[in-house]
Amino acid sequence: MITLTIKKNRIGPVLGRHPWIFSQALANIPDGIPPGKPVKLVSETGEFLASGYFSSYSQIAVRIWSYEKDETVNGPFFTRRIERAWHIRRQYVENPSTNAYRLINGENDLLPGLIVDKYADYLVVQFHTRGIESWKTEIIDALETTLRPKGIYERSDMPVRKQENLGSVQGVLYGSVPDRITIRENGFQFLVDVKHGQKTGFFLDQRDKRLASMKYAKEKKVLNCFSYTGGFTVYTLAAGANHVTSVDTSESALELAKENVTLNGLDPERCEFVCDDVKSYLRNIEEQFDVVILDPPAFIKDRRKKKEGIIGYRAINELAIRALSKDGILVTCSCSAHLTLDDLRYLLSEAGGRAGRSLHFLETYTHGIDHPQLVPFTEGSYLKCFIVCTE
Repeated sequence: MITLTIKKNRIGPVLGRHPWIFSQALANIPDGIPPGKPVKLVSETGEFLASGYFSSYSQIAVRIWSYEKDETVNGPFFTRRIERAWHIRRQYVENPSTNAYRLINGENDLLPGLIVDKYADYLVVQFHTRGIESWKTEIIDALETTLRPKGIYERSDMPVRKQENLGSVQGVLYGSVPDRITIRENGFQFLVDVKHGQKTGFFLDQRDKRLASMKYAKEKKVLNCFSYTGGFTVYTLAAGANHVTSVDTSESALELAKENVTLNGLDPERCEFVCDDVKSYLRNIEEQFDVVILDPPAFIKDRRKKKEGIIGYRAINELAIRALSKDGILVTCSCSAHLTLDDLRYLLSEAGGRAGRSLHFLETYTHGIDHPQLVPFTEGSYLKCFIVCTE
């Protein structure tokens, strides 16, 4: 294990257990360290601080995965990490009505760069960094040993891999994986396309927001924007919505949404599915809705594009507010890590003012239980959701 020294004036974040070590915090970085190489971090006086893996010679040099002085990195190390993460999910998430959730949430589960989602008896994995990918064999063996899944599928096709000069990788890593997996979430069933769907196939991080939306939907007319495979559609229909219109640009996602409605025994006559650009749709409709749900993709993928992204979020929210009837409910979300909760509140205030409507907060949500966050790791905060009423 290579030893790296943290500068005295940069030791604070390490003591506060932030999981990233930036290159400027290191006194010296020897040449030739391969990504994934275990490293030990010490103070200028030689005191042990943490251990992790070498990430790159660019901004983030080391990603921390342990604070135990003599912890050896091997197969059992990954098994311990996975067992602890699974224990938390089994305690607070998994039950007879829910069998799909995020099992490993990267840095927040002290496995930086690794994402693992559990869909019933199957696992979908993503390796975000070259460093964590170098441990793929040990990680897959640990997942197999710990959870005994029927199959493990890799969806390492995220744009972030390009920053590490990594290509897109997809395929079965263990067992066999069907094209579609049927999962349970809060008692509802959903078909998940883990091979071709967005992310790993389903937006697991919206479970609690979907459940919260039900209380506002009874006997209401609902518009579900960026509906994808119909998560919010199924929940609001089940809650007694008179009619739900689902809008998305993906025809295949809408087809799966239709199947999910039928799968849950709900009346397809109370649904409409529109394949269209949401902004275009909102600009051209004349009818109003009692509830509008906005769950767009990230408009800000780069902090340099934050101003442009804020303009986009403000515009889409203004259009949604204009589409609401008096005393209507807006469920508005953002999954942009570069947009803070306060940013969303401010642009929402501007959108309400432009639409000539007063907005009142009813509920605020961030990450779900299966997406835990390290307290100092603010960079890991991305999801935020406001439920507001209008007048």
